[in-house]
Amino acid sequence: MRREHYPPERNVLDAHLTLFHQLPPSVADELKHRLSVETRGVRAPRARVTGLMSLGGGVAYRIEAPELVAIREGLVDAFAGLLTPQDAGRWRPHVTIQNKVRPVLAKAVMAALARDFVPREVEIAGLASWHYRGGPWEAHSRHMFA
Repeated sequence: MRREHYPPERNVLDAHLTLFHQLPPSVADELKHRLSVETRGVRAPRARVTGLMSLGGGVAYRIEAPELVAIREGLVDAFAGLLTPQDAGRWRPHVTIQNKVRPVLAKAVMAALARDFVPREVEIAGLASWHYRGGPWEAHSRHMFA
């Protein structure tokens, strides 16, 4: 679904939930440690796609994952004072399936997807961190749930 609607030139990562948009490089080692602690021997958090949400110039699947929200809140507390306002604020878990398009196109895609939408369970395989290098993303760490 994502590949069908996401602009190809912007589709450089697999579908994902973004926990944070910009953490300072100085927390990289601590983040890696904390993600490892959150996943090592831990069953994957329950998650459910519950609906669609408008991004204005795009469309996303709304995700409900209370256990993942708790993990993120722990990270927010750990990195308090180091987060951007966007990352310190309320989190709306979602998987973007279309972005950076004209709003009229986004509305049409949302209407088309809404016709056949059925809530369903989804799997959260793990947690990862990435470095943004002004172009391609570079993997920093990857931590899979049990």
